[in-house]
Amino acid sequence: MARTVWITGAGSGIGAAMVEAFVKAGDRVAMTARSEEALKAVASALPDGAEVLILPGDITDREGIVAIAAKIAEWGGGIDILCNNAGLNVPKRSWEDLDWPSWDQVLEVNIKGALNVIAACLPIMRAQKSGLMIHTSSWAGRFHYSVGGVAYGASKHALSDISSSLNDQEGKNGIRSTALCPAEVATPLLTKRPGFDPARLKHMIQPEDMAKTALYVADMQPGVAIHEIVLAPVRR
Repeated sequence: MARTVWITGAGSGIGAAMVEAFVKAGDRVAMTARSEEALKAVASALPDGAEVLILPGDITDREGIVAIAAKIAEWGGGIDILCNNAGLNVPKRSWEDLDWPSWDQVLEVNIKGALNVIAACLPIMRAQKSGLMIHTSSWAGRFHYSVGGVAYGASKHALSDISSSLNDQEGKNGIRSTALCPAEVATPLLTKRPGFDPARLKHMIQPEDMAKTALYVADMQPGVAIHEIVLAPVRR
């Protein structure tokens, strides 16, 4: 039976790969990102007959995200899986380059934005007594990782703990949560890291690897909660 999947940050990178993977698995997929053009480009590359819903939005817009969740639930008969994937990092990452405006933006998107999406899904999943949330955290959300940056690492540690809180408090409602904690993934976000060599992209985790990991979690029987998966490229 087709599942209804909501993927945020679906316009590129990991999110776009997740869209393709879940569509090919036979699921109906709702896609959210700030750019409608990017979402349409991802959708145009999908196989014929793909059942997708394009809903542009900003995850920091709390009321707007609640409205999007309601539209998805009406369209898909609920929300079976959330891929809470949208995230942000910035060039100024160290204490010596402290930049409050950009650091505030990282925390706004990676923590408050993620919380907005979770909160929008919870009433729907509680009512149906089932649901899976898959959060794109980071290696920097599991271990201190200097190149990730102060604000980013703090935000991803927060997201990993938020995921744990869902398993602790919402399992009674049939809701499970997983934090995916990858190190370097070959995405546009990685190429913006100061000093990163684009030639290294081929040696990194690929977005398709993350999509396969999400599918593995999604296909687990509902009596099992996979709390965390940590991934890293092979050291060379």
